[in-house]
Amino acid sequence: MRNLLNFFFKNGYWFLFIFLEVVCFILLFRFNNYQGSVVFTSANRFASYVYNFSAEVSSYFKLGSINTQLTRENFDLQVENQLLRKRLEQMMPDSSFNKLTTSLSSQHYQIIPARIINNSLNKPDNYITLNKGKADGVEAEMGVVTGNGIVGIVYMISEHYSLAISLLNSKSSISCKFKHNDYFGYLKWRGNDPQYAFLEDLPRHALFQQGDTIVTSGHSAVFPQGLMVGTVDSIADSKDGLSYLLKIRLAADFACMDNALIISDKNRIEQQELESFIVNKP
Repeated sequence: MRNLLNFFFKNGYWFLFIFLEVVCFILLFRFNNYQGSVVFTSANRFASYVYNFSAEVSSYFKLGSINTQLTRENFDLQVENQLLRKRLEQMMPDSSFNKLTTSLSSQHYQIIPARIINNSLNKPDNYITLNKGKADGVEAEMGVVTGNGIVGIVYMISEHYSLAISLLNSKSSISCKFKHNDYFGYLKWRGNDPQYAFLEDLPRHALFQQGDTIVTSGHSAVFPQGLMVGTVDSIADSKDGLSYLLKIRLAADFACMDNALIISDKNRIEQQELESFIVNKP
């Protein structure tokens, strides 16, 4: 206690000086408007700086929890978006499917929508099972297409189901041509890759190039002319060198098919009867 009193007595002049300075500043800023406004403005500016700095420090330490919350919300939104997309795909059919249906319906073709309930890819002879049969008007030798392109021909039917020979079948042979001209050949599958087939018996004088579009030729009563088949992937010569052999990238994705159209020319029977009469004529 004595040391504290000695300290105050020893430095008493300094404390008195500081006290009088404080009193002078108080009197100066309190009874003079200009000096008071300057101090008030400066004090507010300093206080706002302190508050902003405090808020930034506080928000920085909260970033971890905020990022965790945002990550969780983002994940929930992604899951919800995927569910909505699937529901939308189920409720709304493919636009290319609608265009194909409209185009064929405007011509003399019978259209039977169907679902693909079974489909094989890795066998030498693959088949497609559809959920429509005799009761729905399905007959043998009707064509089967998806919104992307042709996929097969109906082979066997029961009352409520039908079995189609897939393009991915060694027995399949479909007349196809170039979209930009009438040179045609026969599309056949040689196994292995379900994305490719081969266009055979294409004449040597045919004009084409890599990337050209291949469509159905319409030379049979199964498929109408102009249905999408695929595009030219590569060009080679046939074994005998008398024609071209084209590797075709198929437009239809056989690993991902759900809906299909079974189509038939309404005049098919008349055409087949006439052609059979010529063939069987002695």
